[in-house]
Amino acid sequence: MEHAARIQYLAHAELIKGIDAEPIIARVKEIASDEAKHEDKFRDLIGNYLDGEPSMGIAKTHRAKKTTEILTVNLTGEKEAVDFYKTIYKMVIENKEKLPYVYETLEHEIRHIIIEEQQHIAELSVLLGK
Repeated sequence: MEHAARIQYLAHAELIKGIDAEPIIARVKEIASDEAKHEDKFRDLIGNYLDGEPSMGIAKTHRAKKTTEILTVNLTGEKEAVDFYKTIYKMVIENKEKLPYVYETLEHEIRHIIIEEQQHIAELSVLLGK
């Protein structure tokens, strides 16, 4: 999901036009950078803390052309990410006893990513005037 989000944000940044474009482009690119960090963090947690195999798949991306549509599509994506990550977070909490040597790291890192995604929701909402 994070990989797809990063690619989507970067592609959308190239489509934003207009008098107020520069600060919006800068913020969209900054969010893309955050998504890259989340991508790396999840890869690390899955591979090094859970002995899993990180996915090489990519989630669906969404096209948009106008700035309002771009911001709306990404706002929806951020909300979906928060909902999904809260499900993962809940699973970590419920399995605390089975994760004695990695629980705190998993809990902290996933909670931190959720908080950053919630910040993206707030920022995109402001840009949309909501």
